[in-house]
Parts: sequence; C-alpha cells; structure tokens
Amino acid sequence: MSSHDEVVVEAPEIETVTAEIVDIQTAIQQNRIRAEFRGNGRESLSGTLSNTDAKPLKVRSEVGLVLESGKNAVVLVRPLEVEVEAGKSTGATFLTAAIRSSNRVEELSYQVTANHVPRIELFLTYVQDHLELSPAAIQTAILALNENLPLRSVAKFTAAGSELKSRFNTDAFRVETHDIVTALTALRDMGVSDAAIAMTVDPQLRIEAMIEPLCRPVAMNYYGITPENEWNFWRDELLSGEPSTRHYALYGIARFYPEIAVEMLPKWACEAKTSPVLRLAALQALAETQKPEAVAILNVLVEVLGRETELGRAAAGAALALDQRLAQIASVRSSTVAFRASSAVTRF
Repeated sequence: MSSHDEVVVEAPEIETVTAEIVDIQTAIQQNRIRAEFRGNGRESLSGTLSNTDAKPLKVRSEVGLVLESGKNAVVLVRPLEVEVEAGKSTGATFLTAAIRSSNRVEELSYQVTANHVPRIELFLTYVQDHLELSPAAIQTAILALNENLPLRSVAKFTAAGSELKSRFNTDAFRVETHDIVTALTALRDMGVSDAAIAMTVDPQLRIEAMIEPLCRPVAMNYYGITPENEWNFWRDELLSGEPSTRHYALYGIARFYPEIAVEMLPKWACEAKTSPVLRLAALQALAETQKPEAVAILNVLVEVLGRETELGRAAAGAALALDQRLAQIASVRSSTVAFRASSAVTRF
C-alpha cells in the first residue's frame, strides 16, 4: 500500500430500538411500568411513569380509564401516549373528569382500576371529535349522564323560587351558564333526549343563558331562537314568563335592545300598578343599557320617585353605577386611541 492510499473506515451501524406500545393497565399489571398518580378529583391528574423494562416503552392511556382514590373516582377524557426510556421516569398530565359529584376536590393519590362507566362511554367517544368542549362542559355532561343532577346542583347562578338542596355539597362542580348549555347541546347532538336530562326541565336556565352576552349565541342555537324572533322571546318572558324570573327579561331588553329600553323602562319604573319587583328591576336595568342619556333619565327618576324612597335610592344607585361604567369605557377608549396614534419609538 502506497503512502498515498486512503484508508476508509466505515462507521458501525447503530442499532435503533423501537419503543414497544403498551397499554398502561397491562404494563402496570406486568410490573413493566410503575405509576404514581395525584389528582384533584376533577379535571386534573398528574402521573409519574417509571420504566422497569430493558427497552423503551410507549405507554398508552385510553379514554374511559377509571382511577380511584377511596370513594373518589375519575375517568380519563382524552387519550395520552407517553414514551418512557428504559430505566427512566417521565411525568405526564392527564385530563380527567369526576364520575361522582360526591368526589372530594383535593389533591389525593390515585390508582388505575379495571372499572368502566357504561353510561358515559358513548359521550366520551363524542368528546374525541369535539376538541372545542371545555373541561367544565365535559364534566357537566358526565354528571348529567351518570347522576342526572338537577340544574341547581351545577349552576353558579342562584336558583329562583326554590329552597331544595342537593344531597351532597356540589359547589366544586358549579360552572358557568355557557358550560351548562354547551354540555346540553353536546348531549342532544349525540342523541340523548332532552326529557332524559333533569337540567333541561328548569325554565330558569333559558333566560339566564339568554341574558349573558357570551352565552347568548349558544343559547339561541340550543333553544331555536333566531334573530328574527328574539324580540318575541323577551316580550313573552316579560309578559307571561315564570313569576320568579319575569323581571330578568327587563335586563335582557336593556342589554340587547337599549334604544327601546331607554323609552320603555322609565314607564315601567313609574307605573304604580306594576309590582315593586318589576319597578326595581326596570331602574336597575336602565344601567345595563350603557347609554349616556340613561344617566340623565335616572337622575330625573330620583326626583320623581322621591330621594328617600326605596325606588328613588335604587334610581340614584343605578345612575351612579352607569356613570362610573361610562367613565371606565371612555378611559379605555382614550388609552387605546393614544396608543394607536403614538409616534414611532425613537432610536437609541
């Protein structure tokens, strides 16, 4: 071999080891994976997976997996696959939901079980195709299917005209009205009859949902209210709705039909034959119009109704609240305009 000949040394091939896919229950039973879980009894569960095998594993956790801690039980609502190197540990965060409203919502240790909850299996399948569903909406739907809770058990708003209480303290499972209506929409979409769900029976839900601006589009879709017939909805609620919630319609009219409200509500507030509840609501609703002229109207009503009367004080309070709100809105708009119109940043 001459001194000019080159010696080519080929690098040895590095054997790649493909991780084996294993089900988490099977891997735990076979002692290939050690798992420690801690969760809050509702939507959050964190786990540490330790691979005791001689090769890497892809640990798969399927939707519907039930974990328990004493009387607490949660179910996995989204699948998760975690790769764990041989002899190593990896952390993972799981999205869960409580199976029972009696769950204690606090940090506890959980164990994987072989249990199943047939009542919610179809819904969990539906959830996989609807990533837009919030954890709160998913939780509400699961409790509706598994325990058929009444509205007062899950709503953040106060139920009108009822002193009945749930058997358990369900405060940890109270959600926004938007989440309730979203949950009911999902259940209807997957074929569950409205009549089978106790939450749908309470008439207060519809008007609560329609009053909230962020919930209103979802509510209109669920209840079949179109832009063309929305005014009829508010009118009918005001004139012939449930006695305990009729006054809610005045707030809805003020928020979504402010031009009509500034003409209509002062008349309701001044009509002596109208019930005190409706008169008081009419005054408070004027502040919801966010119309500058409503401040002047309310100040006039203070004098008309009498400064020392309950209605007069309510008018004064509403005028002050609206005036402060309008000042806040003006301040925000002024800051936004100033920011957009500011000159370019000078160079250093």
